[in-house]
Amino acid sequence: MAENPDITHVLVPEHQKISDKEKEELLKKYGLTGQELPKINSKDPAISHLALKVGDIVKIKRKSPTAKVSTFYRVVIDE
Repeated sequence: MAENPDITHVLVPEHQKISDKEKEELLKKYGLTGQELPKINSKDPAISHLALKVGDIVKIKRKSPTAKVSTFYRVVIDE
């Protein structure tokens, strides 16, 4: 679960920042730019403990009844 003890709700999936190397590999693998990824607001309570900046990418792991774990990526924006 999340590292922040305040974020322990069972409906909040695990969120983690990916490294710059992982970001580069992810974007290259799928032929994307960071702005083509789905977005997450920098003020979202689920990522407030990660100290992210605009343009960082968050990896989200959700439990799935069919795949066990599904992985999603979001780029941090500021609105």
